[in-house]
Amino acid sequence: MTTDHPFQIPLSVGLRDDARFENFYAQGNELLCASLKATAHSEGEQFIYIWGNEGVGCTHLLQAVCHEADPAGRTAAYLPLDELKHLGGGILEGMEFLDLVCLDSVDVVVGDTQWEEALFHFFNRIREQGNTLIIAAGAAPRYLGVKLPDLASRLSWGIVFQVQALDDDTKIKAIQMRATARGLEFSDDVARYLLHHASRNMNDLALLLDTLDQASLSAKRKVTIPFIKEVTGL
Repeated sequence: MTTDHPFQIPLSVGLRDDARFENFYAQGNELLCASLKATAHSEGEQFIYIWGNEGVGCTHLLQAVCHEADPAGRTAAYLPLDELKHLGGGILEGMEFLDLVCLDSVDVVVGDTQWEEALFHFFNRIREQGNTLIIAAGAAPRYLGVKLPDLASRLSWGIVFQVQALDDDTKIKAIQMRATARGLEFSDDVARYLLHHASRNMNDLALLLDTLDQASLSAKRKVTIPFIKEVTGL
């Protein structure tokens, strides 16, 4: 529910420009992506909880929701709690007036009494405003080890999705898709080389593609296996 409450986002965390739904290889996660897109357009669930192992794409999806919400005229914020934990739970004050809030790495603050209290009260405030909350963590709600019972119950208020990891063949296609989005052309051999010699974490691979993109433009060379070795030492 959009509010007329005069509000300025107290904390702004930048989004990766390429963290969009069109750059996410959705195989195995089609229903999740459809639900998140609907929520970005105020047509889905009020509360969504997504979880998965590191590098499966939780961060990408939360940022994609924020990108999707902007042209739809919805105010949104992405807060990575692993980076913001030291600021304390007070950073959530006033966030309930945004149409949509995405909290990443919630598991990092679980066990901290002050943070758990802050999250509990934030759930209540954003529910009262009728706005949307999407949470990402490394485990399902019941396995987080939340100390505050009221917070534990709220984490399961909405729909819960596990982000499914890609198999190696699909990761190769995902690497090629992300490369194409940057104007790069990766053969199967190049994509397979990256998968087997670089980090298998898709977030790390995205950063590596940035490096190769810049190096390719600077050197005016195609990205080949020898070029990757030269630039990265892999």
